[in-house]
Amino acid sequence: MAWRYVAGVDRLEEMLTRLVPSLGPLEGQPAALSGGITNHNFRAMLGGVEYVVRVHGKDTELLGIDRQTEGIAAQAAAELGIAPELAATLEDCLVTRFVASEPVSAQELAARVGEIARALRRFHDAPLQLPTRFWVPDLLQRYAAAVDASGERGDSLPPAYGQALTVAARIATVLPLAHARPCHNDLLAANIIRARDDGRLLIVDWEYAGMGHPYFDLGNLSVNNHFGDAEDERLLAAYLERPPSDVQRAALKLMRLLSDAREAAWGVVQSRVSELDFDFERYADEHFERLLSAAAQPDFEEWLAAA
Repeated sequence: MAWRYVAGVDRLEEMLTRLVPSLGPLEGQPAALSGGITNHNFRAMLGGVEYVVRVHGKDTELLGIDRQTEGIAAQAAAELGIAPELAATLEDCLVTRFVASEPVSAQELAARVGEIARALRRFHDAPLQLPTRFWVPDLLQRYAAAVDASGERGDSLPPAYGQALTVAARIATVLPLAHARPCHNDLLAANIIRARDDGRLLIVDWEYAGMGHPYFDLGNLSVNNHFGDAEDERLLAAYLERPPSDVQRAALKLMRLLSDAREAAWGVVQSRVSELDFDFERYADEHFERLLSAAAQPDFEEWLAAA
């Protein structure tokens, strides 16, 4: 079979063979899907049904990903109607029902922010106890240890990493993870799709799911999609179902910074371990720059005081 697969066609062939007993015979050839900077994604027809087969990237446990947690979260989200149906999980892949969809721009997300806010609130309120904890200050420490242990390039952590640790620690002091809830934790625009049949928004890629701070999801969504104050206000109002307080506004702003700290540190680790053709160092630098620029503004101290 002439499949073009960066990390080795044998893995995909093996996984598809293992999926046949439960999903049905393979029809035609899988097609590689674009997008994604951690895993490899394919569209495949099995048993007359189209699926997305995601082959996990290399050493993703170093990124804080727990595949058991991902499967539980993806199943729960599907049952809530906010994610595609989960079809199967294997040690090295996850399979979801293919949904004919369109990508969602940051502008569309801003216009439909209430819909996403309500979806997140349903997931946060779900009676679900995920086996993994997601908390950025802890994650930054683990990422630093992973880089030190890798030694693949003899690189040390960039100077901005220490500054990010300090900013994260200050935020954690005023916004501790006291009442963890199930969260998505990776709300990039690419992880939200619009179904063609009914136009609803669905959240995909639950690999960073864990018991975390609900406001991290809100801040992560906001900063990754370039929301302004007006969008943040509508996001909070829809999520809370009432006008937000100054404390809640400050919490959202601080979690935007914590999101950038995570993204920057994630880029540092990926630059050491990933096999994908992507400029992770540049990705890290951009997020460090945005984080440290925001932390240098007077507003940062005001948000800390308010929160």
